[in-house]
Amino acid sequence: MTTDGTDGPNATLTLAEVEALARAAHEGQTDKAGRPYAEHLAAVAEGVRVRGGSAEQQAAAWLHDAIEDEALSLTWLDSAALQPSVKAMVLAVTKRPGEPPADYAARILHTPGALLVKEADLAHNADPARLAVLDEATRERLTAKYAYMRSLLSL
Repeated sequence: MTTDGTDGPNATLTLAEVEALARAAHEGQTDKAGRPYAEHLAAVAEGVRVRGGSAEQQAAAWLHDAIEDEALSLTWLDSAALQPSVKAMVLAVTKRPGEPPADYAARILHTPGALLVKEADLAHNADPARLAVLDEATRERLTAKYAYMRSLLSL
């Protein structure tokens, strides 16, 4: 086994290893409702799975907020034992500071597999039960934000 936990120079992390890594990277983080952040990651990965997503898309779902939330670095992602498609999807769904929503949506649409990851992310973010625990102003702001992104992505 190599130092990155894989069985050889070309081995990639398994989905279970990606999940464990994502859970560890986000340890101690909570969402806007105060829930452990890993619950959101698990819900997005499951959303990808039930929508017929591949193992690579599920891996990207586990990592979809890791760079944006600074739980993991771009340097880590670049050298991680992941399929290039997983890295591309993670980068596609990572928002960049000051980036217009239309540019963000275009990147997602032009990256194979990324749309399904973002669709599952938006579905969990817009879950009425999840939004119900937020104050009204936040709930309305986020509902409008998610609806706008869905429209940009033609979802």
